[in-house]
Amino acid sequence: MAGSGATQIPVLSQGRAAVYEEPTGPAGIRVRELPRTEPPRGSVSVAIRAASINHLDLFLAQGLQRVSPPRVIAADGAGVISASGDPAWKPGDEVVIYPVVCDWVCEWCRSGQNVRCPHFGVVGEHTDGTACEVFQIDARNVFRKPKALSWEEAGAFPLTFLTAWRMLTTRARLQAGEKVLIVGAGGGVAVAAAAIAKHLGAKVFVTSRSEAKRRRALELGAEAAFESTDFSKAVRDATDGGADVVVEHVGPATLSESMRSVVMGGRIVTCGSTTGVKAEITMPRLFWGQLDLLGSTMGNASEFEAVLEAIDRGLRPVVDRVYPLADVQAALSRLEAAEQFGKVVLSVSA
Repeated sequence: MAGSGATQIPVLSQGRAAVYEEPTGPAGIRVRELPRTEPPRGSVSVAIRAASINHLDLFLAQGLQRVSPPRVIAADGAGVISASGDPAWKPGDEVVIYPVVCDWVCEWCRSGQNVRCPHFGVVGEHTDGTACEVFQIDARNVFRKPKALSWEEAGAFPLTFLTAWRMLTTRARLQAGEKVLIVGAGGGVAVAAAAIAKHLGAKVFVTSRSEAKRRRALELGAEAAFESTDFSKAVRDATDGGADVVVEHVGPATLSESMRSVVMGGRIVTCGSTTGVKAEITMPRLFWGQLDLLGSTMGNASEFEAVLEAIDRGLRPVVDRVYPLADVQAALSRLEAAEQFGKVVLSVSA
């Protein structure tokens, strides 16, 4: 990590880019040509080799994110430095993008709490994103690409693995040997959470509506896989009383069952709510069960570094399918149909 400066450096997408133009779903994302500029002092230009999409991009395309078009989509990206305004980086360096927007100079950033920055945001939502040929960003947002990863893998992991890492390690305080239930296996964060939990020595259990996704999760090391409705009894039976940690991102449709699935003193940690923004909670279950209900969003730069170290020790992302940038609408449609297991990746340049 490198770079300095007292002002926030603009984030710019350049060249061919996937641009959100109107809230009509995948059809509202179109490939356009954007101007190219040299990076100012303290920033770098990255020739993107691979980017990947998340539900955030789909919500953006559907007009659910309070973001006015135009906006280049995607938070995840990996590529090669093409021009540098920072002496720590030179053209040809292979990098991945830390997908958090922050000012790097406030009290919270200086203390390592980037997620508490007053200018906190997500690349591709609060700024333009990585689904472009050239991505210009603060030099402190780029890190060395893990050598063991392909470009597609490097473009797949940043947002989901950072999010899942903070959920499990910082917020839920997961310990080796504990039992983790991942609700809604198949999505990017869920697959990342399963991989991270297993990497940390936990026992992984999953739910999914899809038999194919349940089968794939078992192939990747899950102890058991359950239907996504009325799963709590089956989970308690399989885990000898309940999970220690539940990873939630579905929300109203599953939260009650998730709370029934944990042991006394268990932790439910959530990073999203794909089935709505309001959920009812049975309060006695929360306080009689001594439960922790935890929220989590993205992660700090130090947590991103921890993910990179784990990748060096063998942690790997799961790539579902790769599309060329020109086929971004088809990539988003796959996500919209919930057909993916792992990350849907955009190949940007050779």
